[in-house]
Amino acid sequence: MLLASFILLPRSVGAEPRDDASAALKSGDLASAYKLFRQLADQGDALAQIQIGAMYAEGQGIEQSYQEAASWFRRAAEQKNARAQFNLGTMYLHGQGVPQDSREAANWFRVAAEQGYSFAQFNLGVAYAEGRGVPRNDAEAAKWYLRAANQNHAAAQFNLALLYAKGQGVLQSETEAIKWATLAANQGHVLAQYNLGIMYAGGRGGPRNDIEAAKWYRLAAEQGLALAQSSLGLLYRSGKGVPQDIVQAHMWLILAVRRGDAKAIEDRDLLAQSMSSKQIEQSETLARQWKPLQQ
Repeated sequence: MLLASFILLPRSVGAEPRDDASAALKSGDLASAYKLFRQLADQGDALAQIQIGAMYAEGQGIEQSYQEAASWFRRAAEQKNARAQFNLGTMYLHGQGVPQDSREAANWFRVAAEQGYSFAQFNLGVAYAEGRGVPRNDAEAAKWYLRAANQNHAAAQFNLALLYAKGQGVLQSETEAIKWATLAANQGHVLAQYNLGIMYAGGRGGPRNDIEAAKWYRLAAEQGLALAQSSLGLLYRSGKGVPQDIVQAHMWLILAVRRGDAKAIEDRDLLAQSMSSKQIEQSETLARQWKPLQQ
């Protein structure tokens, strides 16, 4: 659930209560932070109302209460604060503190999205793509994904890439699909990285490029995506895009199996038949030592 958490209120001349509240929160003095933010929230400060809502939602220094969180988000949302509108929509989406209501969620996402809030634009795009609270409409989904994507929202960029790849709601274009997937992948979006690997390996949107495929598979594999790990392992086995290395190939296939890729079991076992016991021991040691990169 995406909620406004640990908001540091903007500093301004004469804004000592805000500064004190932010400092208390940053230092971990949650009791003082709550007291100071609550005073501001009771005076109608929308940002403080959001912070109080977030503290209730996450149980920070106070007993967790989604109902209280929704109440405070609503107060700020009714002041046309886009972050609060998004948070309230998220609570309606999940039925936390309010009845689950996809239509009401979409309504709040829309008012925040129309103010340019990228997370709300993305969620509204998802709502249209899935027909959740609004009629299913790929063109509307693409429209809202594009608005969020233009604000560098990685998930929106990836979802837009998928629509271009499939020609859903937009004219089919592998070039556009690669463009948007690359933007998302460069932000560390693991599925975008993996899908770019697939596109380059298959020559979609341009000539086949195993070196680029290996590059993107590796980035996703290093984050722990099993399908990317098995794909990278197969490239090492064949020497496509990377130097042929059966120890590396076996290591990546081991990791893929451990992370749930059942299809990699056969590839791992078949490869092991052509390896010496020393090579297998090396690959198993590498697999034990491997740790995913944190994005």
